[in-house]
Amino acid sequence: MIKRSAFRRGLLLAAMSATLAFQTFAAEKVTLQLKWVPQAQFAGYYVAQAKGFYQKEGLDVTIKPGGTDISPVQVIAGKSADVIVDWLPDALASREAGVPLVNIAQVYDRSGMMLTCKKASGIKTPADFKGKTLGVWFGGNEYPFFNWMNKLGLKPGKDITILKQGFNVDPLLQDQAACISTMNYNEYWQLIDAGLKKDELINFPYEDEGVSTLEDGLYVRGPDLKDPAFVSKMAKFLKASFEGWNYAVKHPEEAAKIVVAEDASGASTVEGQTRQMENVAKLITNANTPKIGWLDPAAYHRTIDVLLHSGGDTPVIKKDPGDAAMTHAVWDAAAKLQ
Repeated sequence: MIKRSAFRRGLLLAAMSATLAFQTFAAEKVTLQLKWVPQAQFAGYYVAQAKGFYQKEGLDVTIKPGGTDISPVQVIAGKSADVIVDWLPDALASREAGVPLVNIAQVYDRSGMMLTCKKASGIKTPADFKGKTLGVWFGGNEYPFFNWMNKLGLKPGKDITILKQGFNVDPLLQDQAACISTMNYNEYWQLIDAGLKKDELINFPYEDEGVSTLEDGLYVRGPDLKDPAFVSKMAKFLKASFEGWNYAVKHPEEAAKIVVAEDASGASTVEGQTRQMENVAKLITNANTPKIGWLDPAAYHRTIDVLLHSGGDTPVIKKDPGDAAMTHAVWDAAAKLQ
């Protein structure tokens, strides 16, 4: 009996080992390229990985952080990523330049972008921008700004001075600019942490000014969508990613701890990332609803309109791509997996 029991246990262990080996072998690989370094801006993806949501869907996901010298568009154009996080303005401009990007999901349904100004500069309304120096992020982030200035009738170099802003808040701290570009979940709080008081600042959220564009969507190469296996894999990726985002919104401190563990620089703190996650959550109004990640066609076309009229004689895009740069096919497939 003892020998037979041992034999059975051996068979069971062998079967379990074979099953695990098969699962590992069968896991579908997905590479996600982020737009920036590890922070709560991307918490949903890190949470999905840490909590095993990707593994549960049979996926082996590699999350590649971004940085100042990393262009998600170039990465996916070089086929070093299956899917990227990008802003729609940059994706559409890149598409017109020859990279066939298609939005498959839109986790952020509100914009977090703002111009933050010192009240001491005399700015109370956007009309007061005239004659001032304004810090602007480039690399694809400048498009909604120029649309806004175009709507205000302010010409760069004539009515306003543009300071090409790095991804920091130094120009406002050092009084090099009256206003700088900020995100509601990041740079604004860097100013507060640096010693400025909230009542010393005035914010102009792009969302409130009617010039917001869609941020942090998920994009793939259009030709890849012709492969049913790729669509199926991306549907699993969306399902698990949405699960990660829903969890992160409900558990901001735990999400922050997961993000901090991914920050190789050691600069992040749980307190700071928890605060960032709480503000990121304000931009994902569909979290923990069946519509999370669904791209609103009206918001998509509004962004296109912004870009077509953003630069006067030199708009960001010259042609309306219609619906060619978006699809609900992958989102619909993910919904069926629920």
